[in-house]
Amino acid sequence: MKLHVKLALANGQDEEFCGAGVLQLLEGIGAHGSIQRAAREMGLSYVKALKILNRVEKELGQTLLERHKGGAERGRTELTPFARRFMRDFARLRVRVGRAADAAFAGFQRNYG
Repeated sequence: MKLHVKLALANGQDEEFCGAGVLQLLEGIGAHGSIQRAAREMGLSYVKALKILNRVEKELGQTLLERHKGGAERGRTELTPFARRFMRDFARLRVRVGRAADAAFAGFQRNYG
């Protein structure tokens, strides 16, 4: 028996807007400098990725991306310093919550596993 814990940020109306998928999308953008390429690697359309990113920026009240226009040859998208800090801190939070959940589950599993 295993425990699966999903961690997501939600707004005041309990609507989730950021989870593991957003981190994966941001990591892809950071690695490739391209929203389109990061989205494609995740099986998302460019439009869907933009909607997700715009929603996260709105909910956080911060800009995550710096877009440099210039077409396929010179255009590039970079993560803002805020985005890099957010990704690092959210990843750390996910690890801490996972460890706490694993510890709590160990006691449960002794009784039922």
